[in-house]
Amino acid sequence: MTTKMERPLAPLANLLSRLDTPFLGPPLPDRLPDRVARAIHDQEERSEILICWVQLAAILFFGTFYFLSPRGYFAKTSFEPVPIMLACYALFTLLRLRLAMVGKLTDGLLAVSVIADMVVLMLTIWSFHLQYNEPPTLYLKAPTILYVFVIIALRGLRFHPRWVLLSGISAAVGWLLLLVYAMRHQDMTSTITHSFAEYAMSNKLLVGAEVDKIVSILAFTAVLALTLERARRLLVRQVTEEAATTELSRFFAPDIAESIIQADETIELGKGVERQAAVMFLDLRGFTTFSNTLSPNDLVAMVISYQSCVVPIIRNHGGSVITYLGDGIMVTFGATRPSETYAVDCLRATEELLVALPAWTTDRKAQGLPASGAGIGVASGPVTYGAIGTEGRLEYAVIGDAVSRSAKLQAQTKGQKAPALSTSVLWAEAIAQGFTPSCRHDDRVCTLPGIAEPVDIVAMSPPEVA
Repeated sequence: MTTKMERPLAPLANLLSRLDTPFLGPPLPDRLPDRVARAIHDQEERSEILICWVQLAAILFFGTFYFLSPRGYFAKTSFEPVPIMLACYALFTLLRLRLAMVGKLTDGLLAVSVIADMVVLMLTIWSFHLQYNEPPTLYLKAPTILYVFVIIALRGLRFHPRWVLLSGISAAVGWLLLLVYAMRHQDMTSTITHSFAEYAMSNKLLVGAEVDKIVSILAFTAVLALTLERARRLLVRQVTEEAATTELSRFFAPDIAESIIQADETIELGKGVERQAAVMFLDLRGFTTFSNTLSPNDLVAMVISYQSCVVPIIRNHGGSVITYLGDGIMVTFGATRPSETYAVDCLRATEELLVALPAWTTDRKAQGLPASGAGIGVASGPVTYGAIGTEGRLEYAVIGDAVSRSAKLQAQTKGQKAPALSTSVLWAEAIAQGFTPSCRHDDRVCTLPGIAEPVDIVAMSPPEVA
């Protein structure tokens, strides 16, 4: 139920929501994925460590400069606040650096440190009138006030506007307190002036000039906070996209993921490219029997073991896994990324698989685990690579006669009593590209379903063991 208080505030809320996107960019989701939140938190922790190192470097620089520069006050002055403040600030910064490096710097401690930065600076400025034995209005003219902007800007390294706002507000309040202190400890009737020249050349107080400093601090803080909020939203979206890209690369072949990520325009349905490529189909034999006899966990474990054996070999030869079809794998060479050696890459991968798969089968059987042989079919020709599906669900696919032929050849491996079959066309292309066979092979002719004319093929078997 809407309360009376909420009704008049509704127009203001609507106005702010309309202004939010133009000024700050698209809003962030209500809840970030944990991995994104962790990545941003880690970035902020590294930024805090950087801030501490910068502050320590500044302390070292100003300390050295202070001790080497000539004194501008009487040598008999016993009170020198700058070394004391620098020492205290150095110890406090070292403590914060230690906590940040071990991941124990909480938001509460960080807030205290942000305020402490300004407290130390303001106390240092306040002490100037004691050091020089002058009225409090002296410290209002100290150029040290400019370091306020450096400290506020340093807080921007954490990429969160709240720390900039806290730092800026602390600075504005601190300077206001210094102004009030100066006004309360002097005769205002004789101290306040309206002349800037008199203010600049004496201990007179020009209230408007001090108000300008406070306004400048707040304006700088507001602009930087606004900039940071926009930058933070960009950072969150970038980290989110990077996390999504990492996950995307796990579900797609690296070259497919790369083509999606680096696409200059939105990927459109129906747009494809034609390339000359080789296609490979692998399939475990007797998988149906295994699926009926093995437990789901054992069946999945066998498939994962099989894929872990063959996929690295495929990728080492430039192959791209297009899809997993249960126990089957569809691979292309030169389809997703143009290649001048697609045929030789395909057959070299096939030869290595002819050695690796029997070894995999033998090893699993020696462990008492289920295993089976596999069939490989390879073919080449022009294929089309592009996005298919519907606008709500796209998928990169490779289609063409070579895809159909390689799948049909794989199905013929058992009948041909050969672990791998290649079209003679692919074999000739590979030879032309520099392929030197190391496996046993012989020319054959077979009939493939759906193809009227007999197809010239090459049956491939593992090389004989010496």
